[in-house]
Amino acid sequence: MNTSGSLPDLSAWVTLYRDRPPRMLQLLFWGATGIALVLQTMGLVFDMGLANEPPALRAMVFASFGAAVASCALWPFLAWSADSPPLRRAASVVFLVLTVLCLITNNYTMFLLVCVGTMNAVAVFGLLGGAGYGASVFALSVVLALFLPGVVPLWAGLVMGTSLLFIVAVSGMAFVGLVVAGERAERTTALLAELEEAHEDLRLRAARVRELTVAEERARMSREMHDSTGHYLTALAMSLSNALRFRTARPDRAWGEVEQARELAGEALTDTRRWVRALRPLRLEGRAGVAAMRAMADSFDGGGIRIAFTDAGDWPELSEEAELVCYRALQEGLTNAMRHSGADLVEVEVAADPAGVAVTVADNGAGAPQEAALGGFGLRGLAERVASVGGALEAGDADGGGSGAPGTEQADGGGRAGDAPRDGADRAPEGAGTRRQGFRLRVSVPALRTERETVPTTAGGTA
Repeated sequence: MNTSGSLPDLSAWVTLYRDRPPRMLQLLFWGATGIALVLQTMGLVFDMGLANEPPALRAMVFASFGAAVASCALWPFLAWSADSPPLRRAASVVFLVLTVLCLITNNYTMFLLVCVGTMNAVAVFGLLGGAGYGASVFALSVVLALFLPGVVPLWAGLVMGTSLLFIVAVSGMAFVGLVVAGERAERTTALLAELEEAHEDLRLRAARVRELTVAEERARMSREMHDSTGHYLTALAMSLSNALRFRTARPDRAWGEVEQARELAGEALTDTRRWVRALRPLRLEGRAGVAAMRAMADSFDGGGIRIAFTDAGDWPELSEEAELVCYRALQEGLTNAMRHSGADLVEVEVAADPAGVAVTVADNGAGAPQEAALGGFGLRGLAERVASVGGALEAGDADGGGSGAPGTEQADGGGRAGDAPRDGADRAPEGAGTRRQGFRLRVSVPALRTERETVPTTAGGTA
């Protein structure tokens, strides 16, 4: 679509096809020959000075008129490429001879016909064909001056021939430029089509990856929901069975089982609500980055455990996979803290800087043995994801006994977001209470490199 003030699309007028000239060239040919034929017809009908001319000159005028008519008849059958059929190439040879003969009348409109003939010669026979056509035009001008010295002086013939050679050269260069521009346009169109196809394939692959990721997470959560909620329901069923058994013989014991069943039902309901909140989309209500992570942490709050969320720095540009790893790290840390640690406080810290993002989840619970921390199914899967984006994962005691998860490198204190300790980064908020041994999960991912890194020179500039 053309924007306001832009030029119209004239590509169809200058595009060269295999056996058909551009529209602009057709307009040039029919305009030149049409005007020339009208002028010659008027000269023949009204006998404009031809009666006093030598018979040879009158014959050449009639020959030029016939050549113009014959060139019009041959025009639809001309060849326009080197690999055209032999009959079309032969028609082009005859056409070029006829255009040279049309110059006998010295009609200025025939100069346009020379442009058309030059382009056809270059299209079919290459630059050598164009050079041969120019030599023929120059030779005709000199021959006319030699055979008609009283009509065309020799110097005039030389000047005319030189002028025609210039027209032939310019026309040949213009046609070559036209062909090159057309070929480049075709290549550009083909490349754009390939690029669009590649983009479409990339979009399909990205959609497939997202579908597989969602399916994987749903399968993992389904197994964990089965283990947690199923445990509550099994215990609830046993308590109700005991209450039914003791309802007459031991009523007090039966009411105790009912009370225990009520507590188990409440815990199962809380656990189910937590899973439902965790299964909500990551980009909650259109939010992303720190806002989405804070919303995810808030979705876990209220299940008998308090979550303290802090963040520092500006969220950098992350790949979609790296951002998903941050969400999953937070989700995994909160889930493990609520299910296994027995903690009443979970501290979440999201540290961001231009190098990347670090997510730390620490609780004040009972902690976990190293083999359990590194051998859990959830942490193993998270470690594989962290490694796939070039990040690092640490898991272990909250008091500093962390160890690298399989397939990742431990953070070495530099080069990752949040590696440098900040004031208050490891302290609980006011009123948080005293932390016990606890468990700590830390994941860091790198940001996308969007700008070329600068290296200081000895002069204080950048290289």
